[in-house]
Amino acid sequence: MTRRRQWPPPETSHENGVSDGARSVAASAAEVVAGGEALPPDFWEDTYLPATTRRDLEEASPLQSFLFPDPTELPDDVEMSVWDHLEELRQRVFVSVGAVGAAIAGCFCYANQLVQVLEAPVASTGVRFLQLSPGEYFFVTLKVAGYSGLLLGSPVIVYEIIAFVLPGLTRSERRFLGPIVLGSSVLFYAGLAFSYNVLVPAALNFFVTYAENVVESIWSIDQYFEFVLVLLFSTGLAFQVPVIQLLLGSTGLFTSEQMFSIWKYVVVGAVVAAAVLTPSTDPLTQMLLAGPLIALYFGGAAAVRFTEKAKGAG
Repeated sequence: MTRRRQWPPPETSHENGVSDGARSVAASAAEVVAGGEALPPDFWEDTYLPATTRRDLEEASPLQSFLFPDPTELPDDVEMSVWDHLEELRQRVFVSVGAVGAAIAGCFCYANQLVQVLEAPVASTGVRFLQLSPGEYFFVTLKVAGYSGLLLGSPVIVYEIIAFVLPGLTRSERRFLGPIVLGSSVLFYAGLAFSYNVLVPAALNFFVTYAENVVESIWSIDQYFEFVLVLLFSTGLAFQVPVIQLLLGSTGLFTSEQMFSIWKYVVVGAVVAAAVLTPSTDPLTQMLLAGPLIALYFGGAAAVRFTEKAKGAG
C-alpha cells in the first residue's frame, strides 16, 4: 500500500542546521520504511526539501538496509503477532531443552569413561586425584555429563535458532547463513581440539613441573575438572572471532581496512582476553591462547576483504 505524504513548509527555527520540517519528513520516512514499505514515487511531493536532503534520506546506510530490508528480499515473510512469535519461541526452546536433556542423560551413563578421557592430559605426570568431600565425584560426573550433553545437543539448538530467524532473513543474508553456521561449528570444535591437545597439557605440565621435587601433586577432582572444562569451552568461544568479523563486515558496520588499521589494539586485547579466559595465571598458557586469537583475527579480516572484493566484482 502506497501512502502519500504532504508536509507544511519547514519552520523558521533551526537546530544544528536541520529544520523542524526536515526532521518531520525524516521521521515519516522512517515510519514508512519500518512498516516494511518502499517510499512511493510521490513521497517528496510538496515537501519543501532541497534535492540534497531528499537524496540523503533516500540513500539508506548499510545499517538501515540491514534493519529495514526491502520486502521483496524476504521470500518467507509472514505477518505474525507478538504472541505468535512467543508461542513459536516457546516450542523451539522446549525442543532444544528436551534434546539437551536427553543428551545429558545419555552422557551420564558413560560419565566414568568421559572422566578418564579428560584425565588423559596428566595421566603420564603421576598426578593423583582425591575426593575431598562426600559426593564430590558424583557432582563432578554431573558436571561432565552436563557439558558433554550441551556439546552433543548444540546442533539441535543451532537448528532451532536458524528455523526461528530464517523467515526474517533476506536472500543475501541467507547466502551467508550456511557458511557462517558451518564456519562457526568448525571453529568451535577446532578450539576444543586445540585446547585439549595443546593448552590443557601445556598448562598442567607447567604446574606439575614447577612443583616437582618440592610438593607432591595431589589435586581435587572437582577443581581439576572445573579448570579443564572452563578452558575447553572458553577456547572454543574465543575461536568465534572470524565469524563475528564476517557478520560485522556483511552488515557494513566495519570494513576490512578498519579491521587492519587497529591491529595494535587487537594484539593488546588478545593478550588481555587470553588472561581473562584462561583459568590459570601462568604466562605460557596465556601466550598459547593469545597467538591463535591474533592469527584468527587477521584471518577474519582477510576473509572480510575477500568478500568485499567479491561484491565489487559482482
